Amino acid sequence: MQAQQYTGGVAISAIWEAKASEADAVAEILARLGEAARTEPGVKLFLVHRSVANPEHFLFYELFEDEAAFAAHQQTAHFKSLVIEQGLPKLTKRERVQYSVL
Repeated sequence: MQAQQYTGGVAISAIWEAKASEADAVAEILARLGEAARTEPGVKLFLVHRSVANPEHFLFYELFEDEAAFAAHQQTAHFKSLVIEQGLPKLTKRERVQYSVL
């Protein structure tokens, strides 16, 4: 199986750390977010991971065609509902770093 090549675009890495009592709820929110985000135009890749050693810790990697696709993602109803309204109140930490793809 040949690995897919990704060139150009905007990459985002995000770390979420859930409150201990909210980890399973955050996992469900992120699963729904990933499913919805992968259907958006301009989304090349959207992967969410949960730490094996620390179940409150989540890492996700997002790859968008360009800045416009990333901006559009943040304006979707599912982003506003799942991230802003439901997800963020359940976290103790959120970090995002934006990269350009070489």
